[in-house]
Amino acid sequence: MKRELNIGWTATILSTIVASWWAFWGANENFHEGWWVPELHIRLLGTLAYLAPMLISMGLAVISIWRPKVGAVLMFLFGLFFTGFIIYQRWGAIDLRIILGWAPVTIMVIGLGALWWFGVPRPVKLAYAIAIGLPLLIAIGFSVEPAIRVSQRVDDGITSERLVSGNGVELIWAPEGPGWVRDQQDSVDWDEAMDLASRLSEDGTQLMDEPLNFWRLPTIDEAVRSLTRGGENAGGEWDTEQERATYRIQPDQESPLWRVWAETIYWWTSTEAGPDRAYRIVCNGQVHALRRDLNMGTLGFRAVREPGITDTDDPS
Repeated sequence: MKRELNIGWTATILSTIVASWWAFWGANENFHEGWWVPELHIRLLGTLAYLAPMLISMGLAVISIWRPKVGAVLMFLFGLFFTGFIIYQRWGAIDLRIILGWAPVTIMVIGLGALWWFGVPRPVKLAYAIAIGLPLLIAIGFSVEPAIRVSQRVDDGITSERLVSGNGVELIWAPEGPGWVRDQQDSVDWDEAMDLASRLSEDGTQLMDEPLNFWRLPTIDEAVRSLTRGGENAGGEWDTEQERATYRIQPDQESPLWRVWAETIYWWTSTEAGPDRAYRIVCNGQVHALRRDLNMGTLGFRAVREPGITDTDDPS
């Protein structure tokens, strides 16, 4: 009996850790990538979607505490289904290398199911309290700050050409159109972004056949220094040697640079980070060096130019 209790509590703790991890991930990603749809009810449905892995993990843990062998079978079957679904959805075909890469996940699920098969946690009420309470506390706790932050986003609704000054940087940012890629269907890789920016017309509303070089991508230093929070400059500084951005206050997805109700939360910058990599800026101020050929739905760009450039100047 003692052996069953030890195994049961090991299974309970491990299941709680899994659910807690998904609680942490879901709370953060919900307000990072998911909170952009204008309709509140859709945003709330999105919240449920981001928290679904936590809820599923909690549900399996609760079933396993109630009926350990039933939970073991369900966990095993769900783990195999989820792993197969991810492999097929992400790569579209069965690949031995992918299977081997995901093998540790499958092994972990089988191992957790085996623990539930042989273990029984007691007292049951305490096991329920831990398996349900801790993930919920984490989900709520890590949602408070981002929920407050997104509710205070500045949205002036202006999508025309903008002069943004502050923190040692003065740039004109492109108006809505081909120089401000902010929708999933318009996502581009770094080379495409550089090309599109160079071919913008002087007013930033049309793409020309040849480069005019009125517009360009901002450097990583310019992007970091230009980000805002609450309508004020966030005080960003870019450390070239450390390759790290610091801020007086964490910036956010808001006017005048970003659209609050837009899916794109990452922008390419013109600064390269090696022969095949370039820096992207995140709306919350994070900086990442990514492959230049990366193309993802939430990654776009917004072109800039220096004030005063006209069609009679030589912008190059």
